[in-house]
Amino acid sequence: MSEMFLVTGGAGFIGSHLVAALLAEGHRVRVIDDLSTGKRENLPEAVEFLEGSITDAALMHAAAAGIAGCFHLAAIASVERGIEAWLATHAVNLGGLITVFEALRSRPVPVVYASSAAVYGDSAELPITERAAKHPLSAYGADKLGCEQHALVAHHVHGIPTLGLRFFNVYGPRQDPRSPYSGVISIFCERLRAGEPVAIFGDGAQTRDFVFVADVVAALRAAMSGIKSGDVWPAAVFNVCTGRATSVCELAETIAGLCGRRADIRFAPARKGEIRHSLGAPEAARAALGLGEPTPLRQGLAATLNWLETTPLKP
Repeated sequence: MSEMFLVTGGAGFIGSHLVAALLAEGHRVRVIDDLSTGKRENLPEAVEFLEGSITDAALMHAAAAGIAGCFHLAAIASVERGIEAWLATHAVNLGGLITVFEALRSRPVPVVYASSAAVYGDSAELPITERAAKHPLSAYGADKLGCEQHALVAHHVHGIPTLGLRFFNVYGPRQDPRSPYSGVISIFCERLRAGEPVAIFGDGAQTRDFVFVADVVAALRAAMSGIKSGDVWPAAVFNVCTGRATSVCELAETIAGLCGRRADIRFAPARKGEIRHSLGAPEAARAALGLGEPTPLRQGLAATLNWLETTPLKP
C-alpha cells in the first residue's frame, strides 16, 4: 500500500538513498532540507520538496501533514562544527528533533531517527553493544544521546512510537569528498584514484566499523516496518554496523589496490581526542529488524569508486 513518508535531510547523502528506496517501493515522499549539505539534484521530480530548516516549527507542522511516518536524518554531522558553533549545532541536532516531535504529537506517527556511535565515546568495550556505557566526547555525540532521551519522552509522554539507529561510519556513493562533513573513505577514494597521496593522522592502526549506505537504508526501512507492525518494541535503539574492524592503513591500501595503484601514505601527528578503536556489535539489530549480512567492504568501496568515476563533482 502506498503511503506518504517524510524524510528530514532527504537531499543529503543517506537521505537521498532512502528516498530512492521508498519511491521504488511505490510510496510517496516529502523531503524537508535546508540544502546546507544536501543537494537538490539528489532528488527526483516525484519528491515533494520543502526547502528550510527542521528548527522552523511552522514549516515542520506543514511537512508533517498527512504522513504515515517520519525518517529523521537531518543534522549537522560534524565534530568540528560542534566546537566552532556549539549553540547553533545544538539547536539543529537536538532542538530540531524536538521540533519534529512537537509537530507530530497531536497525531502521533512513527519516527525512525538517526543516532550515532558517537554516543559511546571512546568505549572500553569492544565490540560495542547497545548496553555499553555512554560517554560522548563531542557536542555531536552529546546531542545524539539527548535525542535518544527525548525519543523516550516522545513515546512515554506523548505516545509517539520512536526507534533510534546508532550509525557507525557510513560510506558510499553521493558522499561528497570535497565537503568538510565527509568521511575518510570518500576522501581516500577521490585522492587515491587520482594518484594523489593521502594523509593519515597518527600511525594508521586506529580502526573503524565502516557500513555501506545501502545497508543503512535497509535498516531504516526495516525499522519503520517493524515499528508500524508492532514487531519492534517502540523507543528501542540499535547499532547499525558490520561488526568488522578495518584499520585506516588497511583501508587506504584496499582502495589503492582497487584503483590499480600503490597507496602513497603521508603520516601526520595524531589528532587530539581521536577515538582509537570503534567496532559495533550488530547482532541485536539483525535479530530485531531481520537484517542480512552487510555489504563486503571491497564491494562497497568499488561501488563508491565507480560513482566517483561516473559522476562529475561540482567545484
